[in-house]
Amino acid sequence: MDLELSGKTALVTGSSRGTGEGIAKVLAREGARVFVHGMKPGDGLDDANRVANEIQRAGGRADAVIGDLTTDDGAEQVAAAVGEADILVNNYGAAERGFWLDPATGAEAWISVYQKNVLSAARMIRLLAPAMKKRGWGRIIQLGTIGSTQPNARMPHYYASKGALANLTVSLMLELAGTGVTVNTISPGLIRTREVEEMYRRRAQKNGWGDDWEVIERHIMEEFGNPSGRIARTGEVGDLVAFIASTRSAMINGMNIRIDGGGMRIVN
Repeated sequence: MDLELSGKTALVTGSSRGTGEGIAKVLAREGARVFVHGMKPGDGLDDANRVANEIQRAGGRADAVIGDLTTDDGAEQVAAAVGEADILVNNYGAAERGFWLDPATGAEAWISVYQKNVLSAARMIRLLAPAMKKRGWGRIIQLGTIGSTQPNARMPHYYASKGALANLTVSLMLELAGTGVTVNTISPGLIRTREVEEMYRRRAQKNGWGDDWEVIERHIMEEFGNPSGRIARTGEVGDLVAFIASTRSAMINGMNIRIDGGGMRIVN
């Protein structure tokens, strides 16, 4: 299926690593010119330049762009470098440790998480959506989490912020009604990012599970029931983002789409 992304320009925030990196690479593979965003100049693997170079070596078109989206100046710096984007993927965010009654999870922690997970997206929308509206076509996609509707007791500030992001999506859809710009949220479950894999490999070493990922993943599934029997890969999230970003998805609007293998639940 031709997603007709050739000639489109996409900005994927927070794409110097992890899920955002996977999304950027899929969009580039499908023909889009991709701006790979990092919050600050990276070192080693956590680096927008590395991701952009890897896309270029694979035959895609990509540029690195740097800017702190938790500030107006940083967001404006990114928008100026991008120019006009057809596709905005608000992937940047942070899942920070915290608990309801922990003194360390006070107002400052909540404000910090909202800056990263909500206001960063709002800034980029306000900067890039007007040109989409004027051109009569655009795709705005937020990266949420299944926890926006099924939160845990831990990390309440994180899950609340992701719930706000899903709410923002519906409000923005109504604001842009009839303009040719669609707005959706994609909510993954657990994803096999480098950070998640490292976390579970440390747990595997501690528990004597060995270093075979398939064995480790079976142990993960003993903790989280999932009909698909494994966790998602970053490229699978990227595939869904690419479809929602395409011309084929015009009638998908204002949705919070889960990609979690059928649901995850704690079973022990």
